[in-house]
Amino acid sequence: MVDAPSAGGLDRLTGDGALADVPVDPGDMRDGMTLVTGNYGKRGGRGTPVLFEGVDHVPEDTNERREHLFRGMLEYIQWDPELGNPEAQPVEPGPLGGSVECLLASLSEDGDVICGWADEGTAAVALFENSTLADAGKLFVAMRADLER
Repeated sequence: MVDAPSAGGLDRLTGDGALADVPVDPGDMRDGMTLVTGNYGKRGGRGTPVLFEGVDHVPEDTNERREHLFRGMLEYIQWDPELGNPEAQPVEPGPLGGSVECLLASLSEDGDVICGWADEGTAAVALFENSTLADAGKLFVAMRADLER
């Protein structure tokens, strides 16, 4: 996993747009694991940035780590569990394989979408505000090609 200067056509935001801390508990971090976090967006600050967090060299089941990251991102956006648990929908993972899923944390057809991937050694999630499952899934797979190396 790399701290890419751009991902899926979006630039890693710096300065005022940069992340000040790690927004979601990444789970148990061990020697040799890499944590990558960042906000990615359009130059000039147009649109809401995409919040990304991922880890590599995960020693346990990466699907479990992705679930942990999904729960953390739902807490980050202050999802009310009384509204139910959003169900993850599978997304075509692209050339890197593994498993990619997105869930809609909104009561309408668009809103907060959280996408995650899990493969042999990495797990990651991203938050797409004001998006749809289809749009977020497509952008997430494009971002993954730049972030997972």
